[in-house]
Amino acid sequence: MEKNYNYTRSKMFLPEYGRHIHEMIDYVKTIDDRAERTRQASIVIDVMGNINPLLRDTSDITHKLWDHLFIMSGFDLDVDSPYPIPTQKELSPVPEKLEYPRKNMMFKHYGKNVENMIRSLKDNPDGAAVEETLENIARYMRTKSYEYNQEHPNNEIIIGDIKRMSRGGLALDEEALGSLKSEYRSAAAPTHQKKGHNGGKNQKNGRPGGGRRRQQM
Repeated sequence: MEKNYNYTRSKMFLPEYGRHIHEMIDYVKTIDDRAERTRQASIVIDVMGNINPLLRDTSDITHKLWDHLFIMSGFDLDVDSPYPIPTQKELSPVPEKLEYPRKNMMFKHYGKNVENMIRSLKDNPDGAAVEETLENIARYMRTKSYEYNQEHPNNEIIIGDIKRMSRGGLALDEEALGSLKSEYRSAAAPTHQKKGHNGGKNQKNGRPGGGRRRQQM
């Protein structure tokens, strides 16, 4: 006798109702008379409500059961429903495609936010605030440059990059920016010298190796 494995059967759209409910709906679809088909569909709705008692506590349970009926039929059941017949597009809407920003960045290792902040400073009339903000941005740029290039960044390069990102719209205090100290840290871990098993001096007798002096007879 040939075995009927699950992977050879038709797909269950709502597995929580079980295989038998899906087979009942498939049978209802084969009934030619529309009135009889609708009557049998109502019977299946009653059975579905008994199988899934958790839905009894929800509002508008009958509407939900009819929606589930059409889902399990593959939206291919022609009956008189007391509710609007749903479509697959309504129950499974396709999200709109997101448009990714297409603006090019001058320096990817700094990030787009750095470029936006520098350009926004052009319209700030408070010169002291602009200078302080540029100092903080320069420190951050120096850190990101070191992380990206693994080299000690040059202050002149940082100043030149700020000029380019501001498109010449900022009056830079190059002397102040050039005197900023670097705040990056080397990732190299400190090395520790290991002593050999007998490499140190014995604290008791002060002799290398810590060996004992043999007594002479």
